[in-house]
Amino acid sequence: MKKMKIKLSIVIPVYNGANTIGDLVSELTRELAAYRTEIVLVNDGSKDDSESVCRAIALRNHNVVFISLRKNFGEHNAVICGLGRATGDYAIIIDDDFQNPPDQIHKLIGEIRKGYDVVYAQYVKKAQGWHRNLGSWLNDRVATFLLNKPRDLYLCSFKIIAKNVVREIVKYAGPFPYIDGLLLRVTDNIGTVLVDHQHRVQGKSNYTFKKLISLFLNMFFNFSIQPLRFFTFSGFIIFIVGVFLTVLFVIEKLIDPTVSAGWTSIALLILVCSGFQIVFLGLMGEYLGKLYLDQNGMPQSVIKSIFARGKEIPDDRSQD
Repeated sequence: MKKMKIKLSIVIPVYNGANTIGDLVSELTRELAAYRTEIVLVNDGSKDDSESVCRAIALRNHNVVFISLRKNFGEHNAVICGLGRATGDYAIIIDDDFQNPPDQIHKLIGEIRKGYDVVYAQYVKKAQGWHRNLGSWLNDRVATFLLNKPRDLYLCSFKIIAKNVVREIVKYAGPFPYIDGLLLRVTDNIGTVLVDHQHRVQGKSNYTFKKLISLFLNMFFNFSIQPLRFFTFSGFIIFIVGVFLTVLFVIEKLIDPTVSAGWTSIALLILVCSGFQIVFLGLMGEYLGKLYLDQNGMPQSVIKSIFARGKEIPDDRSQD
């Protein structure tokens, strides 16, 4: 596949990125001039002027597709919406804050052309605060446990995905997508490449503690049954310990009939077992709640408008 014949789809979830998205699109266009390129902007219910800025960019540039969502659905929902519109041989996901320099995309392209299905960026040095680094570390450890992720693979939002893999992951129609979980379901042919990481041009990260918890819950309840297995194993251990203590207390009573059962040990056992049961019921409630929302038709995203080829176009899915 020759360089000029490769078509790239750059998918950018936009949230409060009015001050950076114009410069980012311009730099991407310059940097990737040797390729056929489409840029897919997805405005995820921004509170600033991102809507009008992205619309203007799409009207000026025929290689830009702009999708406006009716509300904030979350980064992963916005990304999978953009991937559903991507038509390139490779789809590249990049943030709107310039922390991923556009010139580093060449490294991703070079690596995936070695035959990988997905290539993740690995940062030489992460230019972000300690709380973001801590959140990334926790996310990595949780994903390793729940999704059977290789320990040496760091899950990064900056990545490139082959077209046939994109086609598979966009089949997911549930309301709680997690892009990395979908990728790990589809393939284990995954590469990595070292890239530079810059400080944010302006503003602060939109990844709040609440969003981080939401991401963890998505992994827990939508892409793994490991929590259920954990409680099954824990319940078995508690049962074994209970049987052992019962035998121990009976033997002790037979040896010394004057020994009276202590209320402290009984109270502790009741507290531990009841706490265990309450947590397990909460876990089951989360699984059932997610299933209910899915079966109740909770939308993955709702498109308000689409601009492509310099004009507004109808959403063809609304005619299905």
